[in-house]
Amino acid sequence: MRRRVPPPGLARRTDTAGSSVIREALALTARPEVISFAGGLPASELIDTEGIRAAYDRVLAEAPHRALQYSVTDGDPALREAVAERLVRGGLDTRPDRLLITTGAQQALTLLATVLLEPGDTVLVEEPTYLAALQCFGYAGARVVPVATDRQGIDVGALADAVQRERPKLLYLVPDFQNPTGHTLPPDRRAEVARLAAARGFWIAEDDPYGELRFRGARLPWISALEGAADRTVLLGSLSKVLAPGMRLGWLHGPPGLRRAALLAKQALDLHSSTVDQAAAARYLRDHDLDTRLGPVRALYRERCDTLLGALGQALPAGSTWSRPDGGMFVWVRLPDGWDAAALLPHAVAQDVAYVPGAPFFAGRPDPATLRLSFASHGPAVIREGMRRLAAAFDRAAPPDRGRVPAAAGRAPYGPGATA
Repeated sequence: MRRRVPPPGLARRTDTAGSSVIREALALTARPEVISFAGGLPASELIDTEGIRAAYDRVLAEAPHRALQYSVTDGDPALREAVAERLVRGGLDTRPDRLLITTGAQQALTLLATVLLEPGDTVLVEEPTYLAALQCFGYAGARVVPVATDRQGIDVGALADAVQRERPKLLYLVPDFQNPTGHTLPPDRRAEVARLAAARGFWIAEDDPYGELRFRGARLPWISALEGAADRTVLLGSLSKVLAPGMRLGWLHGPPGLRRAALLAKQALDLHSSTVDQAAAARYLRDHDLDTRLGPVRALYRERCDTLLGALGQALPAGSTWSRPDGGMFVWVRLPDGWDAAALLPHAVAQDVAYVPGAPFFAGRPDPATLRLSFASHGPAVIREGMRRLAAAFDRAAPPDRGRVPAAAGRAPYGPGATA
């Protein structure tokens, strides 16, 4: 028998991409009795299933052959027009031809990495940051450097030092209700980010999947809309959190040259995003006032967030700290020193409750005492029961030599005290 020669190995870039802790956490919580605060899923009961069904019915009745045929890579013209109108109302001077429709904002981020980054290029990120962005930059072979944050987002002094030291090609930010912390970058810091990018010559990726979910305070301008930032800022957006995540529709907005390069990369990757889904989304946005529909959604998310915040004091070990978001879906928690959120997760699942450990969100040295909670998917009564179960899990797993002790001075990410 002839000797069989094994096939070549996988590309080296696959070594840099670990499994998704969020996907693994969701797998742990497949049992219906588990109250999961793990996934960043919009509330299913808030999805306008009747309106979306009607939109599909209309496009399939009015132009079935167009809706089910191949389409242009840029995206459905009606959808680009609808998205551009929303961006203009939000303060961004733009046109439909500045947009590229993508298969979710995650694809937009992948396209950006594809057309901007060479192996070894430096990307600066908030510490902690969106886990899937770290995976995306890892696949691109980038060198990812974390920049310190506080309760108001990225520390612009630390950013200036990192820019001077690292000479980055790209800065990746989630300025509104950041994943995982829930923080929002204030206007003065946004202006300083734009100024630094103009002075030092790097790109900004402004990821905004949660901006339309503000339930406290006034809307803040995109970095993309600030003077001097338009030629170096790429705005990434999504319909997943405001329409339906299963439609997998997002967009990339950027300077013409970069958009053109991303279009060619997308053409090679998947030719175009789903024709019928784009047509249905465009139809829905024409037939409905999305802002009016989002009003009750924001009010419900505020109620759920406030319920979670009000219950954390009784659920968490003494000395814990947590963020207080003004929108979005997430609360970021730090347990006292000596606690390990990943090690505690099996104890929580045994109590039929789950969260996402915070360590994988760090590009640098992880903080094992951190975890992320999503409040979007459950009503107040379920949230309170979930916090009761979480308290029971922490009581059973309390380190015997430490108990519930205050966090060490200076370690709490939101300063002294229980909340920020």
